[in-house]
Amino acid sequence: MMRRSRWLRLNSMLLLGLTACGGESKGGGENADDATVGTDSGETPDSALEDAGPAGDAAQVTPDALAPDANVGPPFHPSTAFEVRGSVEQVQIWGAAPGTAVELVSADGTVTATGTADDNGALLLRKVPPAEGYLVRPAAAPDDYAGPVTVMSIEGSQPDQAFYAGQPLNAGFGYLTMRDGTKLSVFVTLPGPPEEGPYPTVISYSGYSPSNPNNSLGAQVEGLCGDTPVLCDPPDDPSNLVAALNGFATVGVNMRGTGCSGGAYDYFEPLQSLDGYDMVETVAAQPWVQGHRVGLVGLSYPGISQLFVAATQPPSLAAIAPQSVIADSTTSCLMPGGIYNDGFAFEWHKAVLDHARPYDPGWVKEVVAAGDTLCDVNQKMHGQMRDALTEALEKPFYTDDIAKPVDPSAFVDRIHVPVFMTGQWQDEQTGPHFAALLDRFTNAPVKRFTMTNGVHIDGFAPQNLVPWLEFLNLYVADRVPVISDKVRALGTIFMSKVFEAPIAFPDTVYGDFPDAAAARAAYEADPQVKVIFESGADPAVPAGAPQGTFTQMFPTWPIAETVADRWYFEPGGVLDKTEPAADGGSSSFVTDPEAGERTNLASGGVGSPQPDWAWPPLVEGKAVAFTTAPLAENATLLGFGSVDLWVRVDAVDADLEVNVSEVRPDGQESYVQSGWLRASREGLRADATELRPIHSQREEDVKALVPGEWTQLRVEIMPMGHIFRAGSRLRISVDTPGDSRASWRFRLLTFDTPPTIEIGHDAEHPSSVALPLVPGIQIPTALPACNALRGQPCRAYVPAANGG
Repeated sequence: MMRRSRWLRLNSMLLLGLTACGGESKGGGENADDATVGTDSGETPDSALEDAGPAGDAAQVTPDALAPDANVGPPFHPSTAFEVRGSVEQVQIWGAAPGTAVELVSADGTVTATGTADDNGALLLRKVPPAEGYLVRPAAAPDDYAGPVTVMSIEGSQPDQAFYAGQPLNAGFGYLTMRDGTKLSVFVTLPGPPEEGPYPTVISYSGYSPSNPNNSLGAQVEGLCGDTPVLCDPPDDPSNLVAALNGFATVGVNMRGTGCSGGAYDYFEPLQSLDGYDMVETVAAQPWVQGHRVGLVGLSYPGISQLFVAATQPPSLAAIAPQSVIADSTTSCLMPGGIYNDGFAFEWHKAVLDHARPYDPGWVKEVVAAGDTLCDVNQKMHGQMRDALTEALEKPFYTDDIAKPVDPSAFVDRIHVPVFMTGQWQDEQTGPHFAALLDRFTNAPVKRFTMTNGVHIDGFAPQNLVPWLEFLNLYVADRVPVISDKVRALGTIFMSKVFEAPIAFPDTVYGDFPDAAAARAAYEADPQVKVIFESGADPAVPAGAPQGTFTQMFPTWPIAETVADRWYFEPGGVLDKTEPAADGGSSSFVTDPEAGERTNLASGGVGSPQPDWAWPPLVEGKAVAFTTAPLAENATLLGFGSVDLWVRVDAVDADLEVNVSEVRPDGQESYVQSGWLRASREGLRADATELRPIHSQREEDVKALVPGEWTQLRVEIMPMGHIFRAGSRLRISVDTPGDSRASWRFRLLTFDTPPTIEIGHDAEHPSSVALPLVPGIQIPTALPACNALRGQPCRAYVPAANGG
C-alpha cells in the first residue's frame, strides 16, 4: 500500500517491468445521517455521455441529457431539484443545490433514510434495503420527487453476459460500465494492433492511478519508443508495465470514487468487489483478449484488491498474482496486537482519501482540461467518500458484520483460480502478516508462495519478478515461460534506479519445455512454498541489494517439520532450555510513553541497500532482555512464534512489544522480528496454537489487568525466516512498542504515571518463548555481514540492565 508519491517515483524508474486496514461505514458521505449507513458508493449517471471522452463537449451535459435510473415499474418522475439512481444497497443523488435536505421514501410511504447534499450537490445513501418503488424528495418540497427507484440486492444485481460483451474497449483511455451504471476509468495497452491479437491480458485494479493516460517515464526513454512503443505511452502501474514489456495486454482500472471513475470511494466495500467482477468479465469479453480469460496483478493496494475480486469468482478470471498484501484489515497493519498503527496505516488511508477527492490527483485535472466531460461529471460524487479510518478508531474490535468482510483470511478459501503470492518478513508498510493467508487458499488449484526477508517493494526485485512472470506465462498466457529480451536488456539499468544496484535477471527454469502443458506439469510437480534466505547478502550484488544467497522449497505452509523450540526466561537476563527455579524472581521495566512515535529509520528510504537505520540500544530501566549462550549448531527459524509472558503491572492495561534478534559472534546485533500486544486483548481464538497465539480482538474477550496481580499473556511474534548460525546467540527483548518498524508508529495507552511492567521468571511464573525451528536445513553460506540483511537493522550489542 505504497504511498502515492512513492508509486509515481517507482513507476518512473521501473522501466521493466496509500483505513489501510479499516472498519465499517457510519454514513453516506460527510453530511449523511447515520441512518444511511451502507455498503457502496454511487455515481453521476452518464449514459448520455457514453461516447464522451477527451473530445467531449461539456456544454452538451445538461440535466435532461443525463439518463434516469433504469428500473421496472411506473414511469420515472424526474425531480426538478436533483437527479437520482438506484444501485446495489444504495441510492445516488446528484445535481441538488448544496445543503439540500433529502428524504428517501419507501413504497409504503416510510422515510427510510435522510441526508444533506454536499458542496457539489451530491449525496450517497448507503445500506439501503433492496426494494422497488423508492422515491427521493427534498424535505422542503415533498411533491417534487424523483422515482420510482429500484435498489438492488447483491444477489439480484448480476447482469447477463450480454452486458459485458456489449462493451467494446480500445487501446488508450476509456471507461467500463458497472452493473449499476457507474463508469470506471481505464487505460489499456496492447502489444500490437488488435487485429494481430489476441493477447494474454492482465488487469491492475486500485485507488491509485492505474488509468492515468498521461503517465511518463521521462525523456531518457524516448529514444527507445520505436522498438518498444509502450515506453512512451506506459501504464501507470509497475506490474502492468513489467507485463506489457513481456507481451501482455494490460488494463489499469481506477476503483469507483477515484481518478476519473464515477462513484464515491469506500474501503473494500462489497460493491467495489462486484465492480471487480464486472471489470474482469468486461475485459475478458474483448476480442483482443486471448482465450477470453484474464489475470490480476499488482503489489500492495492492487495486490490486496485481487483477493476481494477473486473471492467473487468471476468465471473469466484465469489467475491472480498478489504481492505484499495484508492477511486481514485489523491485525496486519491497522491495529497490530490491538494497538492502533498511527504511522503507515493512518498516513496511507489519509493519502487515499486525499486522492479520492474531486479533481485529485493532478492527472484528473489534465483529463478534464482536455475536454473529457465524463471525467468532469464523475467528480461530483467523489466528496461522498467514506472515512473508514475514523470509524475504525470508533469501532476498534473485531466483529462479524464490520471487520470480517474486510478480512481476507476469512474468505480467500472462496478463490478457485491459481494463486501466486510474494511477501517480505520486514515489510514496513503492510507488515509480515501475509503469511497467515498461505494455508487458507484451500480451493486454489495451484499455489505458489515466495517469502524472504526484506521490505515492501521487494516484490519487484528480479528474484521475485522472474517467478511472477513464469506464473503469468503458464496460467494466463498459456505458453512456455520466457523472459523477454527487452527485460533482460533494460533490467539491470532500471534495477539500478529502483534498488540502487545492478541486479541481473535470472533465467527461467521452465523455458526449455516443448509446450505450455509440459511446463505446467513440471511447475505443479515442484513444492509450492519457496523461502529465499538472507536477501541482501549475495556477494554478486552490493550489500543490501534484494538478492538472496540460497532458497529452500517446502510442500506446505506451515512447514510440516516445524518444532516448537522453547526457551525460558531466567534471572540475570539468561534465556535457557531449563525451567526457572522457585526463587527465580522477576525483572521489570518502566514503559516509555514516547516510544510509540519512534521508528527505526533516521532518514531516507528503507528500500536502499544501506538505509539510514536508527535502531538504538535498549535504554536502561525501559526494557528487559534475555539471551542464550552461544548456539552449538545452526538453527533455522521459519514461521510464527509465541512469547508467553507472566506479567505484573501497576495498571489495568499495558502495551507490550517483544523483539527477536541475533547477537552475532562479532559483537553485532541483527534485528529479526517483532510482536505486539495490548494486554487487555489477551483473549485467544479457538484456533490458537503453541506457536501462534491468535488473539480474537473481540470486545467480549477484553479483560482488564488487576493491578499488582500476575497475569499470563501470549504475544504473537510475526512470521519470520532467519538463520542463527552456530556461535550466535538468540535474544528476546521486551519493551514499549516503538523503534521496531520504519513506517509504523503506535498510538499507546496514556497514563499520568508510566506503568511498571514486571516479567516473571520463577517456577510459578515461568515466562518463555516458543520459536518455529525447522530442523535439517543445510546452510551453504557463511555468516553474512551484519549490514547486508535486507530490512534488518544492525547495531552493536549492548547488554540490557537486567543482564540480557
